[in-house]
Amino acid sequence: VQLVESGGGLVQAGGSLRLSCAASGITFSDAAVAWYRQAPGKQRELVAIISIGSISTTYGDFVKGRFTIARDDTNNTMYLQMTNLKPEDTAVYYCYAFPPVSWGQGTQVTVSS
Repeated sequence: VQLVESGGGLVQAGGSLRLSCAASGITFSDAAVAWYRQAPGKQRELVAIISIGSISTTYGDFVKGRFTIARDDTNNTMYLQMTNLKPEDTAVYYCYAFPPVSWGQGTQVTVSS
């Protein structure tokens, strides 16, 4: 299984980014997929998760309507649209899939004030 994130970068507070996660070696349509993030010195935390078939989504409390998770099962890709970014959103963002449990290598998001 390979999960490859892209789309991270440096953005000013209030800006937007769209992260992508391209999956291979997995039956993507049969997997729940999610985004996690980890800031320096902090534990990894759930950003958003989307179920099989996009039936349901769940977001971390800190998202507060700013992020949207989506999946494209035709292209084995997951997205995270992030808007109104804040400096506290600075972290490495990881793609996660289950089953089997799989992690991407992460993409850095840095939000400057």
